Amino acid sequence: MKSYLLAIGLLCSAAAWSQNPDYALRTAWFTQNGSARNVATGGVMGSLGGEITANHVNPAGIGLFKTNEFVLSPGFLLNNNKFKYRGTDSSNNKQLFGYGASGIILSSGTNRKNQKWTSSAFALSVNQLASYNNRIQFKGFNNMSSFSEQYLEELTRDRADTNAALSNYIFGSSLAFRTYLIDTLNGPTGNFIGYQSLVPISTGVNQSFDAITRGGYHEIALGMAGNMEDKLYVGGSLTIPVISYSRDLTYRESDATNNTNNDFSFFEFKEQFVSRGVGVGLKLGTIYKPKEHWRIGFAFHTPQWISFKDQVRASMTTNTENYALGTRTETSDALNSGNAGKSEYRLVTPWRAIVSASFVFREIKDTRRQRAFLSADLEYVNYRGSRFSAVDKNDQALTNYYTMVNDVIKDTYKGNINFRIGGELKFHTVMFRLGGAYYGSPYADKELKANRFVASGGLGYRDKGIFIDLSYAHVFNKDVQFPYRLNDKPNTFATQTGSLGNIMLTLGFKF
Repeated sequence: MKSYLLAIGLLCSAAAWSQNPDYALRTAWFTQNGSARNVATGGVMGSLGGEITANHVNPAGIGLFKTNEFVLSPGFLLNNNKFKYRGTDSSNNKQLFGYGASGIILSSGTNRKNQKWTSSAFALSVNQLASYNNRIQFKGFNNMSSFSEQYLEELTRDRADTNAALSNYIFGSSLAFRTYLIDTLNGPTGNFIGYQSLVPISTGVNQSFDAITRGGYHEIALGMAGNMEDKLYVGGSLTIPVISYSRDLTYRESDATNNTNNDFSFFEFKEQFVSRGVGVGLKLGTIYKPKEHWRIGFAFHTPQWISFKDQVRASMTTNTENYALGTRTETSDALNSGNAGKSEYRLVTPWRAIVSASFVFREIKDTRRQRAFLSADLEYVNYRGSRFSAVDKNDQALTNYYTMVNDVIKDTYKGNINFRIGGELKFHTVMFRLGGAYYGSPYADKELKANRFVASGGLGYRDKGIFIDLSYAHVFNKDVQFPYRLNDKPNTFATQTGSLGNIMLTLGFKF
């Protein structure tokens, strides 16, 4: 873990403001979302097909359609977060609207007589792969390290003089230096020998981290599939990821003592970060029926190539009591002609592979009689495969930076397997569904405990070309959150538990 934290710390101080490996995980580690039927059955769609979610998982599944279909899937999310940071527990709740797989499917029907390919289907759909609407909030007492030390590391590493400290790091170190959170350190003869933090770490500070995040990972999919004699289905979809993410961060440290003469009362750092991205990818798949009741599926998701444009603003307010005569505030806008900092870069997401099997129970002669299915997916995700790159290939410093980020991604993350299982029991027009899923940790270091477990269920009604599905999925979450990272000290982090509730309603019409 030490080498991982050292590398992360170097990256976080490599520029006044840049991307880091955490950004890559937002587009890689998420639970399966889709229509209410798909959510209720744990997200199994690798071999089942006949459902609009297949366009985002295994496009061969839309080849099972013999009629046209229009689908809408509004949803509601319930975040329940719990954090433990340096022995202090905290929690918060956040509710918000979401949605699942929605769109239209057009089928050629079964009009192709005496042809090898008996039917085909086209789908245009949109799905929210992940929601970023959340609140990460924790606090605790710390007498081991301070947020301010990352500024010391940056200035020391760059051998920055006072002019550089004043103007070259306008989203971090310069704000700290101008508000006297960081100041010069002089030798016995009064000569400049480095920098110091005014935070009294030895007696401890009360730390609080509060980040409100918004946005989502959305995917538009244009898919097509063919049906060969109801035995083999082959399909592909062109995917267009559309990503919006914003974070309003407030971080604060305050003196844990009652000493009003130790040259520190508090500091508060605020940051407003906005990221927008759009890209392209491809999903390919096949489903084969070796026997009447069995379906076997395989799907491969290529990496998605996404171009991002980010903006950031930051401010620092510091009270060093008698040292700088009270409270001082500085903003990045004041140092950047009122403009936000801007960055453009590209991200390649990890590839995925899904193998799946389904067993379908049914009455051949009378489909209105009781039917059921049981399906399972095994998904491999290469989390360490994310790669950043600079838009400007002539900027060698930025190119070297992203090379360093990518090396850390390979050391920080690992490939892992996700497992999903679900089933449905049908009584004429009413269906009952249950499912579950397990998503393993993306972190290579075993000290960073993380996983997601999903338990789900739902009901469905189908009659006369209209269907209504309602589902609920409960995601048990375990993760870690770092308030800051340093090079020369053990890094501290908050352990995150809690849950995410996903309520999904799907309305569909066959025509």
